[in-house]
Amino acid sequence: MAKKNRSVPQYGTVMRKGILYYRTRIQDADGKQVSLYATTCEELYEKQLAAKKQIKEIIFHQKHPTVGEYCEKWLLMQSAKVSSATLKGYTSDMKNYIVKPLGDMYMEEVTADDIRLALVPLMKKSEGLYNTVNMLIKCIFYSAERSKLITYNPCVGICAKGGKPMKKKEALTDQQVEVLLDAVKGLPPYLFIMICLYSGLRREEALGLQWDCVFLDESTPYIAVQRAWRSEHNRPAISEILKTAAAKRDIPIPKCLVDCLRETKANSISEYVIADSQGQPLSYSQFQRVWKYVTVRSTKERAYYKYVNGQSIKCTVKPTLGMTQKNNPKIQYMIDFDVTPHQLRHTYITNLLYAGVDPKTVQYLAGHENSKTTMDIYAKVKYNKPEQLFDVVNQALGQNGLN
Repeated sequence: MAKKNRSVPQYGTVMRKGILYYRTRIQDADGKQVSLYATTCEELYEKQLAAKKQIKEIIFHQKHPTVGEYCEKWLLMQSAKVSSATLKGYTSDMKNYIVKPLGDMYMEEVTADDIRLALVPLMKKSEGLYNTVNMLIKCIFYSAERSKLITYNPCVGICAKGGKPMKKKEALTDQQVEVLLDAVKGLPPYLFIMICLYSGLRREEALGLQWDCVFLDESTPYIAVQRAWRSEHNRPAISEILKTAAAKRDIPIPKCLVDCLRETKANSISEYVIADSQGQPLSYSQFQRVWKYVTVRSTKERAYYKYVNGQSIKCTVKPTLGMTQKNNPKIQYMIDFDVTPHQLRHTYITNLLYAGVDPKTVQYLAGHENSKTTMDIYAKVKYNKPEQLFDVVNQALGQNGLN
């Protein structure tokens, strides 16, 4: 088959280092003018065609990135916001559980079924890993939606592990706080719980807190958040790299926490507020043992194994509120509600909002980068029964009672 004749355009010329070149200019993917050179018109024409094709592909990929390409861009955007340890975890999880199954697909062609299929292997993994990957997928697609790279978000309707919507932790009520503190009074987790409940520190901020950032003798006592704790191979690592730039803040603290910290400081042998018996910050396993003082006093159903005729048999037990542990009478089952370390911070922030503190102030105290995060996650009413809301409604409307 005869090759089609192409009309080669005439180009301008320029001398470079004593050699005559043909030259033309084209616009690259970023809109900038770039020059192309060749010794013949035909060669320059081929270069021009190849460059235009490449630029067209680049522009297409900018408007239609693959999942793998957008994941890489999203991680780069997060690098300025999160710690290196967090970024490392995100990168690993994305590579193994998002890019591998979905990376070659264009963002706009991914469906909800594709995402569900990608999550199937994670059903055999831990709930924490499943929820982390689920969160990352949603962050990626919501970010792409905001950037108008996709018109349909396939993450809508994607649920947490087990097919049920993720249950958000509720703030503890005043009564639950009282029960919790009473249950662990004088025990290792008491100080940690007090700090998180009454200053709203994240776990890593509380465990990294040093006495040089605790100002108890000021006219307004406060805590300065300047360091964070992390676990590296079960060893504590304290650094000045916080979760976000907004996490660095000064938090005024109430008298109950001032008194608790003052008493602790009087007997402390460490530069760390929360420390082990040697005055060192807690390792991950040490913190887990500290929090165990809370869980063993819970009435939540738990499983254990016992050997019968040489076989391991799984048994479950549901403790009764008020009773003591069979093998340790000092342990009384007092906590009949769920509580996690992060829930303490959740309670602090919710209490501020419930008390009418403006969202921008709560944003600062919580260490959030924007008030939308604060309101989206935490702005839920603390009580929702009519008898609990009676005083709130009437106070807001300026009424002392019903007519």
